[in-house]
Amino acid sequence: MEKSFVINFLGLNFDMTGVVGSTLMALAVLFVCIWLSRKVELKPNKKQNVIEYLLDFTNGIVRDNVEDVDAQKHLSLYAFVLFLFIWFMNQLGMFLEVQVDEFMVVKSPTADPVVTMSFAMMTLLLSFSFGVQKFGVGGYLKNYTAPVGFLLPINVIEEFTNFLTLALRLYGNIYAGEVLLTLIGGRLAQSFGIPTMILAAPLAMIWQGFSVFIGSIQAYVFVTLSMVYIGKKVTKE
Repeated sequence: MEKSFVINFLGLNFDMTGVVGSTLMALAVLFVCIWLSRKVELKPNKKQNVIEYLLDFTNGIVRDNVEDVDAQKHLSLYAFVLFLFIWFMNQLGMFLEVQVDEFMVVKSPTADPVVTMSFAMMTLLLSFSFGVQKFGVGGYLKNYTAPVGFLLPINVIEEFTNFLTLALRLYGNIYAGEVLLTLIGGRLAQSFGIPTMILAAPLAMIWQGFSVFIGSIQAYVFVTLSMVYIGKKVTKE
């Protein structure tokens, strides 16, 4: 059974599997953005068209779900980077997994619930921040009693359910995809030798293609729901 590569530093445990994967994908996003945005021209070239399309795509998500114009300006870059970062992390384990003995060194970071919960917490804290900036501390807290005061417990519980559903939806889909790919490549392919290897090869390729699609959809869903949650905090109901 695979184990995460954990390092203890100053009494704290650091899961290096997530750290290595996230760092690699952060560098990949940085490289892609720099490569696509080099030599920006008045008449866009093919690379410039790609990054402009991605920016328009994520800006569209923000505009569709956040009514406040000031919040839209601040969230534009956040949505763009968040979408690319999650998309790259979703795909990593589909094409590259590095295991040393029983320790997993590289896999999709989003197949770890701690990573997806970190993203969800980031969105949650941003929604609090934008809400307080918009209405002030008193006005923001008053929204928890809207439209009637006895809904306060339900509105508070909703914050926790939003956090969990946002994090666990992403984690569950990516983790399930990696588990099935491992079963196809590891168990099925080796079960009866060459015949099952021949059978498993096209199945693995088909599942990888489907997983790329699922990973893309999940990146879109995560960013969309993040904008929905933040949009609700800056809109007076």
